[in-house]
Amino acid sequence: MTSVPHPTRPLGSTGPRVFPLGLGCMGMSALYGEADRAESIATIHAALDAGVTLLDTGDFYGMGHNELLINEALRTAAPSAREQALISVKFGALRTVEGGFSGYDGRPAAVKNFAAYSLQRLGTDHIDVYRIARVDPDVPIEETVGAIAELVEAGHVRHIGLSEVGAETIRRADSVAPIADLQIEYSLISRGIEKEILPTVRELGIGVTAYGVLSRGLISGHFTRDRSLAPDDFRGMSPRFQGDNLQRNLDLVEQLRKVADDKGVSVAQTAIAWVLSRGEDIVPLIGARTRARLAEALGALDVALSTEELAAVEQAVPAGAAAGERYPAAQMAHLDSER
Repeated sequence: MTSVPHPTRPLGSTGPRVFPLGLGCMGMSALYGEADRAESIATIHAALDAGVTLLDTGDFYGMGHNELLINEALRTAAPSAREQALISVKFGALRTVEGGFSGYDGRPAAVKNFAAYSLQRLGTDHIDVYRIARVDPDVPIEETVGAIAELVEAGHVRHIGLSEVGAETIRRADSVAPIADLQIEYSLISRGIEKEILPTVRELGIGVTAYGVLSRGLISGHFTRDRSLAPDDFRGMSPRFQGDNLQRNLDLVEQLRKVADDKGVSVAQTAIAWVLSRGEDIVPLIGARTRARLAEALGALDVALSTEELAAVEQAVPAGAAAGERYPAAQMAHLDSER
């Protein structure tokens, strides 16, 4: 897969410019069942060869497995590809031996501890964008961001990001130090940020890295009602993949498929192109685990949706039409962005 020139997009007014799609690497280590290590590394290499610059991970993805995977992929990539890579890391999630989640830790000492371990696993001397995965309810966001700012001053981190936070928290964080981007779910069936969060980040000059643009495969055009999920696949507990909710959501996908077929592109490419159309300050993260899915996603960059086609897409999948919340109730409770 060779590099094709595409205009870069900014991670806010203070962050770096990046390729218009980023690669979300979580599924290569956790939450979607077993992944093929060799194929995962080949997919990262293919993404870099295609011009992708932003690799997104979390220190708790496979309890460090994902960071080590990225380390290996970068060590074995062509030097030019390795040099262009920017790594975004989420931290703060506490895990159990059994793989469960037990809260978040945003204390300044913990922030610096998490960063030290990430730098070691990644095999680098700095992290390009660093953010707490979810706000620690027991620690003011000002303290957490302040600790990252100290890491920036020390040269260990280049830019500060946020993840799944609401408008008020965004303003409080931005008052402490410049924020490059907000990472948050945004897709045709997850449009909650449009009311208050998106206007706020745009007012403050903060970019958006949008994850879940295919809603964990739900609106990719590849997911079927009778698909069997592995016991450790997160989607087995996700409300949008349950019972009648799944059928209602797949009905939306079939409406979207009609628009995609008329355009001569895939459902996934249509859904990604819609997110790309929402603004130059939005960088969709693609969770491809294979080179084939990556190639399909990159094809969305060549899909220009006209005003009429955008209207047809939104008629097929109207705002608020999704059945079910985007996370189980216990996880929704951790989302500052949903308060």
